[in-house]
Amino acid sequence: MNTKKIILCPNPNRDHGMVTTRAAEKILHEMGFRTVVCSPFRDQKEGAFADYDVRPLPQEMKDADLMITFGGDGTILHLAKLAALNKVPVLGINMGGLGFVAELEKGELEVLRKLQDWDFEMEQRMMLDVSVIREGKQIYTNLGLNDAVIREGPISHVIHLKISSDGRHLADIAGDGVIVSTPTGSTAYSLSAGGPVVEPVAQTMVVCPICTHNMRFSSYVLSPEHVLTVELERNGRKPVYLFVDESRAFSLRSDDKVLVRRSKYVTKLVRLTEKSFCEIFAQKMLPGGMNDEK
Repeated sequence: MNTKKIILCPNPNRDHGMVTTRAAEKILHEMGFRTVVCSPFRDQKEGAFADYDVRPLPQEMKDADLMITFGGDGTILHLAKLAALNKVPVLGINMGGLGFVAELEKGELEVLRKLQDWDFEMEQRMMLDVSVIREGKQIYTNLGLNDAVIREGPISHVIHLKISSDGRHLADIAGDGVIVSTPTGSTAYSLSAGGPVVEPVAQTMVVCPICTHNMRFSSYVLSPEHVLTVELERNGRKPVYLFVDESRAFSLRSDDKVLVRRSKYVTKLVRLTEKSFCEIFAQKMLPGGMNDEK
């Protein structure tokens, strides 16, 4: 019996009937691994995981050797913080759309047999520590793999932001907001807002404005040693929100300061194939690639 414990985290909205999870579990059991099924989300409706005995994820993470997710990149993002804090590597099986972070597609389950000897590569992906200072006190903190986004509320309006790096002025933004992303997050919201594509294992922070009125300011790619501070200016009572990896919105006030820096924690992603980031990007995003298929 293999002593390694692997957590299976299926997104029931993607893996209907747990078909792919069962197929992966069969392969893992044939190699002698211990497996346990956990829900990646809270408050799942009864029967969402078929007849599986679903265990509490935070408890099972304490002695896990690997977590395999079945869903899209959003499922990995949702679990990245917990995985990083527990130093558990993640292997993603893409059941969704583009899938830049997930390693395998659902039709590639046989590749899981490469786990047999537990000799595989791991990519360490940079993460962001995000905090909010209000009246001199830290009132919010979060950890993100993709990005920290500051933007206007449900009613569209121009917001004014001042960004500084290590206490020195960097940029003023008037527009819909700003995205501070990791290299992993550079192919997400930041790319849609016109930001650059950054190799995901790089160590940089990308500052990308959202629909800025200042056409001279596109985006910045910065060293991760910097500590960025975003301050709200002249916004009055207009609603402004902070999102970290698409988490629940945090409402900001006019005098709040949002601090963003590289975290000491990393997301460890298991690599079983020799797919390069450039190859994946070309297949899924460039003309003629998977994104153009009918």
